[in-house]
This record gives sequence, structure tokens and C-alpha cells, in this order.
Amino acid sequence: MAKQIVITCIFLVLIAACAHKPYSSTNKQYKKQAKAFAKLLREYPLKDSVGLQYPDGWVGTTNFSMRRPNFVVIHHTAQNSCDETLKTFTLTRTQVSAHYVICRDGTVHHMLNDLLRAHHAGVSKWGNATDLNSMSIGIEIDNNGSEPFTDAQMNSLLLLLDRLKRAYNIPQANFIGHADVAPGRKVDPSRYFSWKTLAENGFGYWYDTTNVNVALNFNPVQALRIIGYNISKPEIAIESYKIHFVPQDTTKTINDADKKILWDLAKKYQ
Repeated sequence: MAKQIVITCIFLVLIAACAHKPYSSTNKQYKKQAKAFAKLLREYPLKDSVGLQYPDGWVGTTNFSMRRPNFVVIHHTAQNSCDETLKTFTLTRTQVSAHYVICRDGTVHHMLNDLLRAHHAGVSKWGNATDLNSMSIGIEIDNNGSEPFTDAQMNSLLLLLDRLKRAYNIPQANFIGHADVAPGRKVDPSRYFSWKTLAENGFGYWYDTTNVNVALNFNPVQALRIIGYNISKPEIAIESYKIHFVPQDTTKTINDADKKILWDLAKKYQ
């Protein structure tokens, strides 16, 4: 009887331990993958990756450092809970991830080293930059896309952005949304997100149309290009611009008010 009690206690302890660390197995996989990358970096001589022939006498430079992110791309998760998103980002089959996830209560999960490449932006373009995954940090905010963001989330986001901006010297213009870099394909972080609040804190720009006089030859589509939008399909670029800067307007046309906004923004982003 006593033996059965002991076995039961051990079983319950193991269950409690697993419940306390539900991601222990995927954390091991993270470490395994990180070690594989570290091994690749230690290769001597360097393994060629583009098929070029090098001289036999390999010389390694002494002047190098890790790649540093130059953009921050903000998303909403399009899911209904932080736990749901954490699970999605730890399933190999999904092939999606982010560096940070911010829960509704403001809790921040740092899921990937900032210097590693997350799979968050997909096919993307901003200005002359393509493959934003390779040069950005992805931040996912727990939000289904049809609800306001919480004050706790916004406060945690501002603190995180401040740290990232200082750590990597990220330019103010380079804090953008998924909809900005993937127009027509993505709409996050949705029309509920306050880009004005971010701009007031130095993350991205906002507009002031006071006393703005637009030139007669002003081309608003070219202004979108100057800001960073891919204008290969102008109506889609306009839609993404409005999600970011005029969220109350769901049309895909440029009106006189938009021209004033774009005139002012183009001066800030150029």
C-alpha cells in the first residue's frame, strides 16, 4: 500500500512538472537548432554556399560581428489567446514565428534571439528592402484583428520598442506594420492599432496637415513610394496606407485630405 502511495506521488509530481514547463520539449529543439547554427559558424575553412571556387590558403578576417536588425515589423496574431499563438510558434509544421509575443495582460514572451531570422513577414517589400525577415525583428501582439489593443499591451510594446531602438540604433522610419510590407496580403496590426501613439514616442512617423499646401503637380502615388510602399498595384498600396494612417477610411482612393497627409509624410520619410 505504501509503495502504491509513493508511486502515485511520483506520478503526480511528474505531471505537475510537465504542466509547469509545457514547452520543455520545444525549448530543447530551440537549443539543438541554435547549436547547429553555431557549429556552422565555426567551420574551418568556411563552407562555400554559392558554388564559388576559393584559393586553398584560406584566410579568415578578424573584423566581423553578428548581423543586426534594422527594422521592426509589428503584427497582430489573428488568434484568440497567447497560449494559442505560443503553440502555433512551437509547431514545426507551421513554419511561422516571431521574436516577441505580447499577451493581453502585457506579458512579453521573447521567443527568438534578436540576431536570428524569424519567419514572420513572408513575401515582403518596403522601399528597396526585400525579404524583411532577414533584416527585421517581428513582434506579434495577441489580438484577433477585430478588437482594440489593451493598455497593458501598448505599454509593454512601447518599452520593448525603446529597448530595441537603442540596442540596434533602428531609424525612426523603420517601425512598420505587416500590412505595410505585404500590401493586399496582410492587414495586421489592424485598424484598431494606434500608430499615432507609437509615432509620438519616436517609433515611425505621423502627420500634421496644419497649414499644408499641396503643389498642383503633386503625385500621391509617388508619395506612397517615397514612404516605402510597393506601388506596383496602387490601389493595394493605398489600402495599406489607410490601414496605417487613416484607419477610419476603408476606401481605396486618394482624396484631398489624403493628399495633404501624403505631402507631409513624404517629407518626413524621404
